[in-house]
Amino acid sequence: MLKYINGYNQTIKTQIESLLHQNKLGEYLLNRYPDTHSYTTDKSLYDYVIELKNAHLRNASPISKVLYDTKIRDLQSALGTHTFVSRVQGGKLKAKNEIRISHLFKKTPEPFLRMIVTHELAHLKEKEHNKAFYKLCIHIEPEYHQLEFDVRLYLTQCDYSGSLY
Repeated sequence: MLKYINGYNQTIKTQIESLLHQNKLGEYLLNRYPDTHSYTTDKSLYDYVIELKNAHLRNASPISKVLYDTKIRDLQSALGTHTFVSRVQGGKLKAKNEIRISHLFKKTPEPFLRMIVTHELAHLKEKEHNKAFYKLCIHIEPEYHQLEFDVRLYLTQCDYSGSLY
């Protein structure tokens, strides 16, 4: 039941478990994030990602495709994916970056979507989850770590009693 927060200390896990059993975790999340975003199409998601990229990572490689992906099911290992594909076309090597976001985030608060997009954009510059990667995440989204934790709470709530939004 607490698979999304397994890495946290026992005190935090106990608090979250208590909130779940009292049916207060969903209430907490709805109070903190009452509204969902309007980026529900692949086109609007693409525009949103490009706007965020241009604001924070102008020199990063271009992105050729951004979409919601219904095939991302194992949310414990991925909420989104970033792929880098190189293809030979004629005598040239063409590189394409693609970002795919789990379709479950079509109907979530905008800060949750921003956290996931931030994570995938950071992979344009840093492939590994290292100190430089998380520093870049914080550069793009200063509240990155809090949002990541809240997304984990949201996923835990969804597992416990279904989606809030």
